[in-house]
Amino acid sequence: MKALARRKKIVVINGSPRAYSRTGHLLDKITAEIALRIDAEVDRIDLSQSGHSLLAGLSREGLSAEAEDTLRLIETADLLVAGTPVYRASYSGAFKHVFDLVDRDALAGKVVLLAATGGTPLHGLIGEHQLRPLFGFFRAITVPTVVFATEDDIKQAEPSDALAQRITRAAQEAALLLSATVNAEAPSLALAANA
Repeated sequence: MKALARRKKIVVINGSPRAYSRTGHLLDKITAEIALRIDAEVDRIDLSQSGHSLLAGLSREGLSAEAEDTLRLIETADLLVAGTPVYRASYSGAFKHVFDLVDRDALAGKVVLLAATGGTPLHGLIGEHQLRPLFGFFRAITVPTVVFATEDDIKQAEPSDALAQRITRAAQEAALLLSATVNAEAPSLALAANA
């Protein structure tokens, strides 16, 4: 019996507290570039939404059904696109709070594309010093290229040529990693279907 292929699921998390932000524009561009390479269902979580249910509790106990559904969405993604603005040389508090609630084993082996925006190129190391270690804790597979953008990189919501190239490279890497993880799972899925 042949295992049926499941449509991939991409979840985009915007950690910006502002509804209209560079981070949001950056994630739009990344998502569009990924969509050229991966046929997938895309869900987006914007933490700027007024009173987002995920931010209401300090632990999973007592969270609303809506918040629990959102956490399950993150935990079951095939590819996570995680973006945040830089605040005081780190990710936003709302972004960190969400990942404090995610099950520590749920992202193991999942592909994560890292993105961030900051006011100066000096914040560009957030990917290596903050985001990659965070997802390393979850044993996720992070895309080699981190997409970082300053205000000069995104003008009128359009990326500079250099940023567009980084977005393209990261999307290509994400597609390759997702394909590799799917192919690695295929033998075990086939065995399970034949059991």
